[in-house]
Order: sequence, then structure tokens, then C-alpha cells
Amino acid sequence: MGTVNAKTIRVLLADDQEMVRAAFRMILEAQPDIQVVAEAADGATAVAEARRLRPDVCLLDIRMPEMDGLEATRQLAGPEARDPLNVLIATTFDLDEYVYRALRDGACGFLLKDGSPALLAEAVRAAAHGDSMISPSITVRLLRHMTPPEPAAPAPVPPPSRSPAEPLTERELEVVRLVARGRTNEEVAAELYVTLSTVKTHLGNVQRKLDARNRVEIAAWAWESGLCS
Repeated sequence: MGTVNAKTIRVLLADDQEMVRAAFRMILEAQPDIQVVAEAADGATAVAEARRLRPDVCLLDIRMPEMDGLEATRQLAGPEARDPLNVLIATTFDLDEYVYRALRDGACGFLLKDGSPALLAEAVRAAAHGDSMISPSITVRLLRHMTPPEPAAPAPVPPPSRSPAEPLTERELEVVRLVARGRTNEEVAAELYVTLSTVKTHLGNVQRKLDARNRVEIAAWAWESGLCS
């Protein structure tokens, strides 16, 4: 995956609506650690610019001319991508088939455009580190079902082992429950009255104990284990 500069996360924006790109640029560049390095109005240009600039995160819309965001995701981050990049999808279309395909083809996250600016910034940071973040409304719905639309299709997020290598502490379980309900790290910190760094430490410990690759697998384990019932 793309590497992260110690100071700045470099982002490519791809959306066929200029107003959306302008809004995303304003939100992201208000963050001290994020810089928008390129924009594209179609998927083909996005793929070409991403391969040329190799940004830390490619923030892609789905419905674009020339090439849609799902195909662009496959080319930039899919199993056949020679040197994959970190892709984050942002769309107005809350369709399960889009989510499953995007995740199968290597996307690090899937957001709805009506999400908060804080969620967008946190999702970009997560994607820059190869982690996954999905809009809360989608996360809860998908993880309750955990079944792709086609029975023969592989699961988009393979669940980690049901038995953690070490027991989770009570505070780690509290963090896991909130993550499984779609909370961002900042929201978890606020609800538990702890610092953001403390939440990240707990998640790191949980990820190690569960042998999970990212927060989506942590959430999947929580739902499968009955922690959210």
C-alpha cells in the first residue's frame, strides 16, 4: 500500500461534481496533516493521476464518466494491481452490492457523502495506514448479516478467530462494542472519557489479540461473538 509521509497525508480526489470536490478539499485541507495533491472528474483520469503521483489515499466517487469508481478501485487496489494504493470510496449510493464489491477489490473504506467532516478526515487517516473504516449506518447493517449478495461469492471481510490469543480487558471490550456500532475513534474517546491516543492503544491491543487486520474485522468479531446483541 501507499506509504505515509511523517507529516502530511497526500490525497487524490476523484468526483464528477466540482462542488463536491471543492467541499472535500476544504474539509481535508483544514486538517494540519492532510493535503489534496490532485483532482479528477472521471475514473480514467483518477487512475492515471494516482499511478503518476502515488498519493497516500485515493478518495473516489462511484458513479463517474469514462470509468466508475469501482473499476478504478479494482485497477488501483485490487488483487491484480502490481503496486496497490490505498483507496477510500465516498458516495451517495448506499447499496450493499457497491460496498461488497469495493471491499473485495481492495478499498480501505466506504463512506456516505452525508457523513460528518470529522468522519471523512478520520477515514482518510485510517486509509493512509491501510486500515478500514465504513460509514456507521453501513457498518451496523452489513455486520448483522455478514453475507455477500451472491452465496458463491467470497466474504468481503474474512472474520478473525473467534478465540482471542489473550482475554480482552473490560475497557477493550467497551471499545470493541462501540467500534462495532460504527463509532469513530473520536466518538469512542468522547463516550468513554478517555484520550484519542488511549483509544488507539486499546484498538492496537485488540487487533493483536484477535489477529485482526483492521477495525472492520474487529467489528465482525464483536457481532459474531454476541457482544452487540
